[in-house]
This record gives sequence, C-alpha cells and structure tokens, in this order.
Amino acid sequence: MVVSIATNPEPAPAQDALAQDFLQFVVDCGVLRFGEFKTKAGRISPYFFNAGQFDDGAKLGRLAQFYARRLLQSGIEFDMVFGPAYKGIPLAAALAVELARLGVNVPFAYNRKESKDHGEGGTLVGAALQGRVLIVDDVMSAGTAARESIAIINGAGAKAHAVIIALDRQEKATEGGRDVDYSAVQYVQRELGLQVCAIAKLSDLMQYLEQHGAGGPAIDQQRVLAYLQRYGVKESQS
Repeated sequence: MVVSIATNPEPAPAQDALAQDFLQFVVDCGVLRFGEFKTKAGRISPYFFNAGQFDDGAKLGRLAQFYARRLLQSGIEFDMVFGPAYKGIPLAAALAVELARLGVNVPFAYNRKESKDHGEGGTLVGAALQGRVLIVDDVMSAGTAARESIAIINGAGAKAHAVIIALDRQEKATEGGRDVDYSAVQYVQRELGLQVCAIAKLSDLMQYLEQHGAGGPAIDQQRVLAYLQRYGVKESQS
C-alpha cells in the first residue's frame, strides 16, 4: 500500500531500532546537524547530513557496522561491492572489511574520476567487476551517481544489482529545475530497476526527534515536518 509519511501519523509506525541507533550515532558525531542549509536543489533544509565528518577510524568502523547490519538484514543478494568516486570509496572498503569480519568475504572495487595511462591504466581499481554488484554510497540526491555507476558496472559485463545508502531523504527529486513527484531513490528503484536499502529514512528521523530532539525537540521536529510536508514523497511499502 502507499501511505504518506508527512500527513498520516496514525497508526504510529513501528520503530526501527537499527535506524534509531544510527541516528543517535550520527547526531553524536556531528554528521547530522540541524539549522538552515541550502541543498543542491536550492531548497533550505532544516538538517544536513555530512558524511565527511566520518573522519576517524572509530567512526568509519562503526558506520561500516551499521551498513553491514542493514545489508544482511535486507536479504539483498550480491557478489561484490562497488564504491563510486569519491565518497563511495572508503564506504565500500570499510563495508567489505566489516562483512569479512562477519564471515561474508566479498571482493570490492571502485572507480577513479580520471583515467590513468600508466600502470594498470583505466578508471577501475580493485577486483574485476562481475556478477551482481552492490553500490555503496552515503545519500542519493538525484540518482546521478547511481546512473554513472550502473554504466560503469554494466559496461564491464557485470550487473548493477542494488544500492545501499546511509540516509534516504525521502524528498522530491528535481528535473530541469522543477520538482517531480518521486524521490531519487524511487527513480532508481522504478526506472533503473535496482533494489535500494537505507540504514535510516527521514521518517525514522521524525521518530527520533519526537523522542530526543536535537537541542530543541519542538523546534527541530516542526521544521523537519514542515520541510517534509512541502517536499516529501509518498513511501511505497510492501
């Protein structure tokens, strides 16, 4: 069925414990901040998710644990991991290490933005792309990185199969400077045919703010809710 995450608060959805733990982690790390931030689409967002703040070994290792737990929980089948340049590179490497620690040892690869004309050459580094490839990224703003990754993966004779991200913003994508009625995640799912899973969604963030706030529970919750009501998309649930 299809429900609106912005305007249908009853019945209250069950809490996702993993998502709530993750949100507490990213707030504590300063990765998730609240205030006024301009997005690439020109919107003024009441929150900002900055993956660049996963800037030491402990944070990156903990992040990889969340990725691995969500991935294994999702049931998505895959043969290897791919990290799109640049943010996806450390994410893919960290996830591969954590999966191996859990007994799931899979190869990983990543791409360069610039092609090398010496050494091994080309734009791909790591294991040869083959089988069902899982793409790892932080957020999905427009699906551009996913489309680029799909072209690279399929062009190498493998199959782009699924994407895992840290946060699903659940907001309308833009095309030609105008809002459309679907998110980047929904576009990748429906139009590109890839499975997508996220450690947490904006609907999880609303639940987090209801319980904890972020320095001002009522203010932050109201701002995020207003943003969601204006730019949010309907969430498809099976």
